[in-house]
Amino acid sequence: MIGLSHYLILSVILFLIGMAGVMTRKNLLMLLFSTEIMLNAVNLGFVAISKFHHDLSGQMFSFFIIAIAASEVAVGLGLLIALYKRTGSLDLDSIAKMNG
Repeated sequence: MIGLSHYLILSVILFLIGMAGVMTRKNLLMLLFSTEIMLNAVNLGFVAISKFHHDLSGQMFSFFIIAIAASEVAVGLGLLIALYKRTGSLDLDSIAKMNG
C-alpha cells in the first residue's frame, strides 16, 4: 500500500534533484528544467497532503503554481532566445561577461 510518506519521500527526492541541477548547471536551458522539476516536486507534495487530509486547498494551490510555472517558462524561453541570438551560446558564464 502506498501511503503519504511514499509520496512525500518522492517529492523530496525530486526537489533535491532539481536543487542539484540548479546549483551545478552552467546551461540556462538546463537551469529552467531544474526549476520546473523543483516546482513539480512541490506540487506533488501539496497534492499528496491534500489527498491525505481530504481537502482541496492543496490541489487548488497546486494549480496556481502550475500557472506561475507556465508564465516562468514563457518569459524564460523569450530571454533564452534573445540571449542565444546575441551570444550564440546558452552558457551562464557568457552572461556574466556581457558588455553593454
